Amino acid sequence: MSIPVSYDGVEDEHRTGAWGAVFAMTLCVFVLIASEFMPVSLLTPIASELAITEGQAGQAISISGVFAVLTSLLIAPLAGRFDRRTVLLALTLLMTLSGVVVALAPNYAVLMIGRALLGVTIGGFWALSTATVMRLVPAASVPKALAVLNGGNALAATIAAPLGSFLEAFIGWRGVFFCVVPLAAVALCWQMMSLPAMRAQHRSGALAVFRLLGRPPVALGMAAMLFLFMGQFALFTYLRPFLEGVTGVGVSVLSLLLLVIGVAGLAGTLLIGALLNRRLYLVLMVIPALMAAIALSLIDLGDGIVATALLLAAWGLVATPAPVGWGTWLSRTLPDEAEAGGGLMVATIQLAITFGAVVGGVLFDAAGYRATFGTGAALLLIAAGLAWLASRAAQRPG
Repeated sequence: MSIPVSYDGVEDEHRTGAWGAVFAMTLCVFVLIASEFMPVSLLTPIASELAITEGQAGQAISISGVFAVLTSLLIAPLAGRFDRRTVLLALTLLMTLSGVVVALAPNYAVLMIGRALLGVTIGGFWALSTATVMRLVPAASVPKALAVLNGGNALAATIAAPLGSFLEAFIGWRGVFFCVVPLAAVALCWQMMSLPAMRAQHRSGALAVFRLLGRPPVALGMAAMLFLFMGQFALFTYLRPFLEGVTGVGVSVLSLLLLVIGVAGLAGTLLIGALLNRRLYLVLMVIPALMAAIALSLIDLGDGIVATALLLAAWGLVATPAPVGWGTWLSRTLPDEAEAGGGLMVATIQLAITFGAVVGGVLFDAAGYRATFGTGAALLLIAAGLAWLASRAAQRPG
């Protein structure tokens, strides 16, 4: 059942807002993020049961990133032909199916198919999320609604990895993945009941997002994002094997350390707002520089549990708020082309996650954690330099 009303063409001041739909989308975001990064805490048991290397298991994140990139670039011109409600429901159904396929995967190939389905949902949902929220609530309530939506992101990022690691000891990695299926089904039903009809409006051309790269500040900013998230996920994807093999922690301590990253990340997300209002580009430069320093410190100090815990807390504090910073940059750089810019941003981030996981996996299998973390640090330093160049380009007239 859906709400028998369409907000299209309705005067903004006469809308009260479909807040039930916003909360339903928030639950969907929670399940989506939890599903996307669940493999980070489950690489070792997945690799063991499917008889693959941990680097190959890490490609479960890479494959979802590939399909997320393709979908984020194509969803706007394709979705413009259909009611947005229908598109969002189809994507949520695909997420539910992905969870079932991954949980029951008999081999590596089927696992990757399930993760590819998840990638389609990731790219499509995130590319459409901001534009959809803008059609669900009055203009004055959009910031609040986006904050609610991103709350699902932050909560999932905080608890998904440590909870997955903890539950795996009791129900196995398949059981952990299956746990998200009922939540996805609830999100689907809730959206069916709460999302109003949202008819197709104007359609963006297939090349619209790429034209934005002709602007130097946009091109440099996207390049900075690319290297930032490549460096981040070259390290973060292979954190569990590092902590088990180098730091020497068990499952319970591993879960605690992942929780430390999440809690510190929540704190960083709450604190970054005031800094962004004052010195946006400085924050965008400092974040990857600090992350690079932490990555290099883990190489030297990673065999000590106390030092590792402190470094991982610092990592969470500065790395988790990074998307908030770049989202603010997008709203200021492309205020009138946010949907096209949002699709490009999602594609850039997912491409970066894919490349980072691939490069990290190859290096981890071939040369160990030192090469993986050192390469991650180098990529992060490049991101800091590109952010500086983007700030310079933004200051130029025209």
